[in-house]
Order: sequence, then structure tokens, then C-alpha cells
Amino acid sequence: MKKLWYLLFVLSISLNALAQEKAKDEEEKPTGFQKDKLFTGGSLNLSFGSGYTSLGLSPFFGYSLNKYLDAAVSVGYNYTSQRDLAYLGDKARQTVIGPGAFVRIYPVHFLFAHAQYEYNFIKFKYIPGNNLPNETQNFKVSSVLIGGGYTSGRKDGSMFYYLSVLWDVAKDKNSPYVDELSRTLPIFRAGIQLKLFQGKGNRD
Repeated sequence: MKKLWYLLFVLSISLNALAQEKAKDEEEKPTGFQKDKLFTGGSLNLSFGSGYTSLGLSPFFGYSLNKYLDAAVSVGYNYTSQRDLAYLGDKARQTVIGPGAFVRIYPVHFLFAHAQYEYNFIKFKYIPGNNLPNETQNFKVSSVLIGGGYTSGRKDGSMFYYLSVLWDVAKDKNSPYVDELSRTLPIFRAGIQLKLFQGKGNRD
């Protein structure tokens, strides 16, 4: 009988200690806004061809909601210049500025699904040459980009590289991501993402 009471006493002390330890862990677990979940990054593109030049920059700023989900606001800038577009000696220049936002879902740390909304402000200028007047057009176009990508390891440290391919499923005829037949073109992007602060709130 004494042994039973002794066993119950030890069990009670052990359970009490475990409960206190669990409560302590819950108190130490951060809640609410955590600055170490803030991140930034972006992509840069530069391409040249025969009479063709394209320069682009897409920075973003976001927050990791949990270990599977990132959300961010972004802005894209792209400048394109092309010579001999329709006739020998003519020129075309296009500037696209597109603020927006995106979410990325990571089923595993090296793969993600991507959904992004952009509102693009487009200025297109055509310079025919031969002393003919220039033509300028301005558009405002909504784009919905859907796709996915691969990372160098989202949970390994504070910075990783990514590659992605997206498609504009909205298919507006004036979208910078469709061709002259309104067929959506693949959008290839490569860039980096890094945490702004280090701390206990690692994504993994």
C-alpha cells in the first residue's frame, strides 16, 4: 500500500513538472506579429538580341504567414526597345510598370505554387522614321499570373534562389504577357528571397 502511495506521489510530481514545462514553452512561443518573418527579394532580367533590348526589375516585400505560406506586395518595371519592327529603320519602345501582390504555397521547402495579381500601366511608343509622326498609346491592364517554381532551399538559412514559370490566365489582349493572337506566353523569372531579420521564428 505504501508503495502504491509512493508511486502515485512520484507520478503526480512528474505530471506537474511536465505541465509546468509545457506552459513555459507556450509562454515563450511568440505570438502576433514577428519581425523575423519579414522578407524581401526580387528578380532582375536583362536580354539582348538583334535590334532588341529588354531590361526588367521586380522587387517585393512580404511576410511568412507560416512554414507553408508567404504573402508579399510587389512592383515590376520592364523596358523594351526593338528596331525594324514592321519596316526597316522603324523603332518601338514599351515601358511597363506593374504594382501587385502574390502568394506562394510551399508543399515542400524546394517547390512552390505561385499566384499573383498585377495592374500594369503600359506606354507604347512607335517611331516609324522617314519624318513620319510618332505614335504613342497608353494602356491599363490587369494580369493574373499562375504557375510554380523551384528554390535552392527555403528552410536552409535566411536566403535562397528561385526559378519560376508563370502564365497570365486573364489573357487581356493588351497584356504584356500575351502575343498578337492573345495567346498567353510563359513568363520565366529567376531571383532571390531573403529574411530581413534573424530570430527564433524560422520558417521551418
